[in-house]
Amino acid sequence: MSFAPIKDGEYTSTIYGLIRDNRYNDVIRISLYEVQKAPSNRAALSLLAYSYYYTQDFPNAAICYEKLASLYPTLPKYRLYHAQALYNAFQLTDALGVIAQIEEQELLPQVIKLEACIKYREEDLRNARILVEQYAEEDADIEMNVACLEYKEGNIDKALERFYAVSNSIGYRPDLSYAIALCHYRRKENNEALKFIVDIVANGHKMHPELEGGSSDGVELRSVGNTLLLHETCLIEACNLKFAIEYDAKNMSKAMEALTDMPPRSEEEWDAVTLHNNALVAVETNPADGFAKLQFLLSQTPFPQEAFGNLLLLYCKYEYIDLAADVLAENAHLTYKYLSPFTFDFIDAMISMVTSPDHAFAKLDGMAAKTLPDLRRLSIKIHGNKSELMEGELPPDQKFQMNKDISEYDEVIERYLAVVMAQCKVCWDRGQYSRIEKILGASLEFLDKNDTYTLNLAHTIYMKGEKYDVAAQFYEPIVNASIDNVSYSSFISRNL
Repeated sequence: MSFAPIKDGEYTSTIYGLIRDNRYNDVIRISLYEVQKAPSNRAALSLLAYSYYYTQDFPNAAICYEKLASLYPTLPKYRLYHAQALYNAFQLTDALGVIAQIEEQELLPQVIKLEACIKYREEDLRNARILVEQYAEEDADIEMNVACLEYKEGNIDKALERFYAVSNSIGYRPDLSYAIALCHYRRKENNEALKFIVDIVANGHKMHPELEGGSSDGVELRSVGNTLLLHETCLIEACNLKFAIEYDAKNMSKAMEALTDMPPRSEEEWDAVTLHNNALVAVETNPADGFAKLQFLLSQTPFPQEAFGNLLLLYCKYEYIDLAADVLAENAHLTYKYLSPFTFDFIDAMISMVTSPDHAFAKLDGMAAKTLPDLRRLSIKIHGNKSELMEGELPPDQKFQMNKDISEYDEVIERYLAVVMAQCKVCWDRGQYSRIEKILGASLEFLDKNDTYTLNLAHTIYMKGEKYDVAAQFYEPIVNASIDNVSYSSFISRNL
């Protein structure tokens, strides 16, 4: 692409003016032109590498820094920058190889931190913790990094405590607020999480109004691009977390609003999490588009771990069973890493339903039987706590545990409903309506207030052709609800 040549004596002011105005694509074009004229031009190469890094084009940044490190071996900082670019490009083995070449003592603290980040990303938490313990004693990053390790190890309460301690020490920082919000979300404290999300968005828009998103009323908004500044505001991460909260609560309009509130970017610029969440929305109106997005994600490194299970479950939901079987066979190595035993068994039963419905039914029956004890245990705990609550205020710890139990109960109910509806599907395909009625009757204890359960019971009674008046009584309360015919819940996972 051509551009007007820069006048003599105005090169520096022009470049820094473009940087000031966040016109990094223009800086990249000019720098590329200069590098083509003089391949060893250190200033142009360095500017090009920095611009690629700032716009989060880490593979190209790595190429530039590798060249700088080769051309100027006496400047070890370029090897460090090269390693950082490789890390951000998820080329972790290559990044470790470059780190091993850095021997300068003045760079050692940064090298240790980068190596700790690599080990953390590789989920080698033991060695990541050993490296964090090598930080300088006064390093403020120690507490933050240990908090991240606690979170990764599943110690959410300890992580939250440490994140709050860091916040009290250094004040507001977007990534820290996001970490706290994420911990509250994992603790099922969605209202607390939303408070931090609101703060992140408000502060981001106040400091950088050019990043404000929102509905465009059909007008295509100019992309803000993927810049280091956008990443530092955590606006994208906050909106994706809000999406997860609303999606979990089945507030689809608010979930979609969370995505439109993001700073505008073209679809090609979406990060993996944003693409995943948009796929979950797209599949409601255009399944093929949603499937294509999720299939694309599986070809990327890395990809959101929920994408694998969600694609399989959505294929099953829309009865593309052959495609589900193909994806499962082609990605067998991902099964144990990304699918829970329950999800794998459920998908396996759905696939078996095509060739061996009796085997599928028996497997589903066993899954339902295993789920019932958890439902009864949680039901007893919740009712006991509610009785105490009626007599007086519960202590904070007990109230938190009650909310946690309620959330767990809701998740188990969703899994149980999926299994029961899948059993009904086997019988429905065979016209065994009396058998469906018995299955649903046996599930009445836990599913009597569930709309999907009630609707499918009404369908079954209607199809038996005997008690239309009874069927009508079940239909009436939910006649305006849009629930698919004898569907099973797919317990799709949102991504943060």
